[in-house]
Amino acid sequence: MIAGIGIDLVDIARVETLLARFGDRAVKRLFTDRESAYATSRANPARHFAARFAAKEAAYKALAGSEGARAIGWREIEVLANEDGSPRLEFHGLAEGRAAELGVVRVYVTLTHSHASAAAIVILERA
Repeated sequence: MIAGIGIDLVDIARVETLLARFGDRAVKRLFTDRESAYATSRANPARHFAARFAAKEAAYKALAGSEGARAIGWREIEVLANEDGSPRLEFHGLAEGRAAELGVVRVYVTLTHSHASAAAIVILERA
């Protein structure tokens, strides 16, 4: 049974502007060290930061629905890569608590990007 669905679309140029203007300060506020290491190891870091930001937004939307969900921090939703390169989400802190509250047993995430935008869809499944 589906516990939550979220989708988000991010303009890569906006992420490039954010990174140019605020640099490491923005990265440290929005992304974990593992997310940052992954994105900065790529030829176009902004594209990968944008995809991760879209996934965080999509996950937040999938987790939404309670007052406590509004307090979930950016770094409490972490976008990582499996060994085969496919994306996965890890929830920490309030995000982990909200997922437990919803009875989430599996998280599905997909990311995509073009030269101009990045998108993500998150589906939360409960037993």
